[in-house]
Amino acid sequence: MFAFFYSVPLIPNWLTMFEFIRTHRRLMQFLLMLIIVPSFALVGISGYQSFGDSANTIAKVGDQVVTQQQYEEAQRQQIERYRQMMGEQFDQKMFDTPEARQSILDNLIAERAIAAEVGRSKLVISDAVLQKEVLEIPGLTLPDGKFDLERYKAMLAAQGMTPQMYDARRRSDLALQQLAGAVQNSAFAPNSVAKRLSDITSQEREVQELLLPVAQFVPEVKVTDAMVKDFYDKNGKFFEIPEQAKIEYVVLDGAAVGDQVDVSDADVQSYYDKNQKAYTSGEARSASHILVTVKKDASAADKAAAKAKAEAILAEVRKAPATFAAVAKAKSEDPASAELGGDLGPVVKDALPKPLEEAAYKLKQGEISDVITSDYGYHVLTVTSIKPQHVKTLDEVKGQITADLRKQFAAKKYSEMAEQFTNTVYEQSDSLKPVADKLKLKVETVASLSRTPSPALGAAPYNNAKFLTAIFSNDSLKDKRNTEAVSVGANTLIAGRVVEFKPATKRPLAEVDAMIRQRVTLEEAAKLARKAGETRLAALKTSGDATGFGAAQWVSRSKLDGINRAAIAQVMKADTSKLPAYVGVELPALGYGIYRVGKVQQPAEVDAARRQQEKDQISGILAQQEMFDYVEYLKHKAKVKIVKPVTAAAPVAEAP
Repeated sequence: MFAFFYSVPLIPNWLTMFEFIRTHRRLMQFLLMLIIVPSFALVGISGYQSFGDSANTIAKVGDQVVTQQQYEEAQRQQIERYRQMMGEQFDQKMFDTPEARQSILDNLIAERAIAAEVGRSKLVISDAVLQKEVLEIPGLTLPDGKFDLERYKAMLAAQGMTPQMYDARRRSDLALQQLAGAVQNSAFAPNSVAKRLSDITSQEREVQELLLPVAQFVPEVKVTDAMVKDFYDKNGKFFEIPEQAKIEYVVLDGAAVGDQVDVSDADVQSYYDKNQKAYTSGEARSASHILVTVKKDASAADKAAAKAKAEAILAEVRKAPATFAAVAKAKSEDPASAELGGDLGPVVKDALPKPLEEAAYKLKQGEISDVITSDYGYHVLTVTSIKPQHVKTLDEVKGQITADLRKQFAAKKYSEMAEQFTNTVYEQSDSLKPVADKLKLKVETVASLSRTPSPALGAAPYNNAKFLTAIFSNDSLKDKRNTEAVSVGANTLIAGRVVEFKPATKRPLAEVDAMIRQRVTLEEAAKLARKAGETRLAALKTSGDATGFGAAQWVSRSKLDGINRAAIAQVMKADTSKLPAYVGVELPALGYGIYRVGKVQQPAEVDAARRQQEKDQISGILAQQEMFDYVEYLKHKAKVKIVKPVTAAAPVAEAP
């Protein structure tokens, strides 16, 4: 794919692409994240496992499948990620297109294809690398510099994970990154190409501007009634007043149910008695060691010498145990822990070599082991702290248990109330008051509601696409009856009815006549400006005259001041094989500009930092293309089969 580096005619195409990326960085970041770069975190490690074939299978990748549920979860996560990233500029409708839905499915397929290749390649992440990853998690370091094991476990528990589950996930993620890095790091941009592109983008041109403003041609424009009527008829959507509805609605959600749930002290006591293990923290140990390294294939003499050195160190620290950290710092051959006085941090199961782990659990606090042999060499180990097992009292966990039980009771009660809610709004369909009274809910009102979700209304339940479809259905609008109970999120049902409805209307011509005349006048004046400019441009190309032009300005693709920015691209693309060169550009809302290029030069000083940045950008583009091509190869290798197309599922419009 690197053949283009030696094909000079393709340089302008690359320049166009490079220019587009420079001027549309935000758009390109979005597209690369959405389409090109595989989103390895969409569904987590469980997404790489095979779930078996079922009616919900939408794609097969080798012996793995992608289900409709996995697709919908990935879609929800992607929507929420972009909602947080883009803030007020987020528009959920951009995900409700066939292209967006297909890109999410493509990402899921790519994940499984890459995961399969990781397995085939037997990429393994060592315990040492994994332990380093865990120890570097922010916020898990105690004031004394040690690892906060309890906080680590609590953090994982809040996400429904154990340390073993997290270890498995990180190993897989790191293996994926390792594979992707190996592919992407193979891409590079030769210096000759990077320099050529950089020279083109930094080239400077001496330019003079001659502007034919729209205002100059306005007096020549005569707008007739027929022109106004024609514009009105052809652009009716500009003058539409969208349909609007005032509605009543009732919401059944977790909060409404939770307010009706009581948790007694007896409930709390019973739960505590049955689940004491959950409130028991096991014994926690921290250890330090001194290592004398020796290779597995070392000679007997080398091994004996290393062991003798370890035994001498053992004698030294047993004689003065308080000097263990200082001796470790001076003599340990484990560079990672030596700087920390030999500190290995918390003893986590399967994180240390087996002989060290077994010894760490046998020693008392402050006790120093005999010389321990492992694959790394010879160790002298000591346990620096032991925190005994602790059972939290009922008073300590009462608040947490109460909250947990409230959720459990509410979930059960929600199922019961949801059925009543659904039946009542259907059976007594001429009012929402019966269901509100029966379930102790509140009837709310909202006005000026339109048929499509409004970004300004955010995640409000009545702003959900499924509910809006129901409320604006013919039955609801015509008969003013309740909608069915609509699910708009996890444990959230809503039903509504139309109180008032105003159909879409078109503002009368008389009301918008002045606005149209102004618009048509400017459009016709712009046409006259273009016509006059093109005539003038043709004459200038023949005469080479500079009369009427403004002062000369030096401009480049990175130096935009001096002339109208809308004209820079055309000015820099103008053929300068013969000078002076002329180019005409339509300037929206301003008129027509003619630009005279008198001189061309390269800057005397080369901005090395910018050139390196541009080279890095080119390499990044190539790396992404390499990864894209590699993923396509893996998908082909895995014999991907699309079982059925993804459907426009409701989660696209759900609240976060």
